[in-house]
Amino acid sequence: MLAVAFGLPVAAARSQAVAPKLDDPTIVAIFDAANTYDMETGSLAVSKGHSKAVRDFGAMLVRDHRNVRQQGRDLAKSLKVTPTPPRDFPLAKAHVAAMRSLRGLRGSAFDRAFLKHEVDYHNAVIDDMTHTLLPAIQNAQVKDLVTKVAPAFVAHRDRAQSLLDQQK
Repeated sequence: MLAVAFGLPVAAARSQAVAPKLDDPTIVAIFDAANTYDMETGSLAVSKGHSKAVRDFGAMLVRDHRNVRQQGRDLAKSLKVTPTPPRDFPLAKAHVAAMRSLRGLRGSAFDRAFLKHEVDYHNAVIDDMTHTLLPAIQNAQVKDLVTKVAPAFVAHRDRAQSLLDQQK
């Protein structure tokens, strides 16, 4: 399950998570939330980023994840699937904690923490999509969408890592 650890080791968040029933409506809701949350952290980087590169990366995250989220919402509507988030959703709690932590930082400390968050976040999303979500998807169109956008998650992770490496 997508239990991303914003500020916690990913393994710790996963061990605290209880796996939800992974039917297509739950997976669509998780996919929607993952995109929404990265739009929010990207927006924060646009306004708080110290470097232009971090602000630009944040803007790219907002644009790309908004597009992917809309594709997911359009598909859910056409399939008449009502996204159903899991109860006690660890991703939501982790996102609130990450935003709180990032809002408290300034300057290059914000840039480093944001980029580290994005590397960890995308690694967790990639892992969970590959090993948990994709195998559980029943609808071929939902599976096709998730498969189609997976390379963008890898590209975002790699860009965040490259920017983080330049910080050192």
